[in-house]
Amino acid sequence: MYKIGTIVIRVRRICSATAIVCCVMQVLVSPTALAIEHKQVMLLHSFGRDFKPWSDYAKFIRMELDRQSPWPLDITEHSLISARSDDENPEGPFVDYLRALYAKRPVDLIVSIGAPAAAFVQRNRQHLFATTPMVFTAVDERRVQFSTLTANDAVVAVRIDYLAAVKNILQVLPDTKDVTVVVGASPIEKFWKEEIRRDLEPLADRIKISWTDHLSFEAFLKLAAALPPRSAIFWELMIVDAAGVVHEGDTPLANLHAVANAPIFSYDESFFGRDIVGGPLLLVADTSRQTAAAAVRILGGEKPGEIKIAPVQFGSPVFDWRQMQRWGISESHLPPGSRIYFRNPTAWERYRWQITLIAAVIFTQAALIFGLLYEHRRRRLAEVESLRRMSELAHLNRVATAGALSASIAHEVRQPLAAMVAQSGAAMRWLAHKTPDLPEARAALQKVADAGARASQIIENLRSMFRKEAGAPKPLNANNLLGNVLALTANEMRKHGIVLDTAFSHTPAPLVLGDAAQLEQVFLNLIVNAIEAMRSSAAGARTLDVSTTVGETGGVLITVADSGPGIDDANIDKIFDAFFTTKPDGMGMGLSICRSIVESHGGRLWVGRADRGLTFHVLLPAAGT
Repeated sequence: MYKIGTIVIRVRRICSATAIVCCVMQVLVSPTALAIEHKQVMLLHSFGRDFKPWSDYAKFIRMELDRQSPWPLDITEHSLISARSDDENPEGPFVDYLRALYAKRPVDLIVSIGAPAAAFVQRNRQHLFATTPMVFTAVDERRVQFSTLTANDAVVAVRIDYLAAVKNILQVLPDTKDVTVVVGASPIEKFWKEEIRRDLEPLADRIKISWTDHLSFEAFLKLAAALPPRSAIFWELMIVDAAGVVHEGDTPLANLHAVANAPIFSYDESFFGRDIVGGPLLLVADTSRQTAAAAVRILGGEKPGEIKIAPVQFGSPVFDWRQMQRWGISESHLPPGSRIYFRNPTAWERYRWQITLIAAVIFTQAALIFGLLYEHRRRRLAEVESLRRMSELAHLNRVATAGALSASIAHEVRQPLAAMVAQSGAAMRWLAHKTPDLPEARAALQKVADAGARASQIIENLRSMFRKEAGAPKPLNANNLLGNVLALTANEMRKHGIVLDTAFSHTPAPLVLGDAAQLEQVFLNLIVNAIEAMRSSAAGARTLDVSTTVGETGGVLITVADSGPGIDDANIDKIFDAFFTTKPDGMGMGLSICRSIVESHGGRLWVGRADRGLTFHVLLPAAGT
């Protein structure tokens, strides 16, 4: 009960604390607490939202304001249509519209984009935006009326260096003689025509300057398609042509680019990326970033008149590789520090790492292949040398075996010789009678001939078994090979009381493909080892079982089993190792050579344990398999 009461008290305390936290959270998340101050900004365009280059400036300024502003911004945009015409007083209705629109909630900041918008605000500031902070941007410093600026005005101006822009054309295309300046017929374009004319006076003796303000845009397109050689086009503005047609967006420059027979240059980044060659440009991002920074400072309470920003000037020259290729412009003619965009990269530039990786892989593979070929050659030579050494060892082993079996060999040869002597004596006796017994003499002489043939066969078998060179593989009867070996060792088996038990397969005959001398050496080693093992056995019957069997898969199995003492379990796995022997005077090479010979014939040699002694199995592929 005490524990239960304690738990209840703790639960009540937790519930009370939770209720307090919930109340505090409700207060914190109430609409009043969540209210965040909004800032209202007006963007005022000089001509319209789709007129380049100011449309690009407006786009990037909005992006920078959203990025830099710590407050939510309510951005509205308006366009000053009056800048397109020469009408002296077209602004009244627009002023009335703006006054009515922002009567209840004045804007916190005005950003005028372009010189006409800046001039409009300055003309109507006293009775429309008297106390509203303002940022003049995307306007050349020559178009700002600094004498009429107030403490509520900040300027982010640009500095257009027309002389540097045209000198860039002459550096990139040194043979240029004619430059056509694209400029329309609106008030601002007329202003810039005179400014450009004044700035380019130092080049009057070098190039001819032509203007387009007296032409409709359609007429100018026809002119641009037939410009004389060594011409260039400098794009200033085309807002309103001589026919009074208004041109918005990218269309005018794109149409010119489609028909012009001369390269097009400009000074504003807004036109870069498709139609102009390039050069030193006013970067939209630079002006937009500084404009947004000044706007945020003003919205944060800083006085606009105290914000001083140096005019934005041309950036490092940039060029469009595609236009360079079209007009045959060499990289060697570009100003120092120029950057090239839209270059079609070479395969090496595009896939440098891939090509490097593939080359490295190919080189590595080539090195590995070379190394493997070299190693294969070395291994092949080593195998050849190993086979040669093995052949020599096998020959030495055969010679040593011949020495050990010299008594048995002599006995085998002595038997037919003794028979020849006996039968020849008998033949002489039959012939010495008064009446020679010719049939008996003939029979005795035939036996002499048979004994001679047997002796010759024994010697030939010995020569074949103990010759050094290996013969060509041919079909051999395993029973005959074993018979030859057993004949050589018969005397040794009789001397030591060893009983031979054979079980040879005859149907089908155990035919194998190989070298007779080498296979006889294998069988001789196995049988001699068995005889020596049983010779050292102190007690028990001494039996040697030799058999041949033709398996179902076509292989021939030869089995040699003895009743000797066997071998320790610890040494049975080492029995075929080179230089391993259990004999006091053994070299330890016999069984190792036997296994090498059997494996070179595509067969297998292994040992098994019986009740007494060891059983060796030789499995050889049958001839024709």
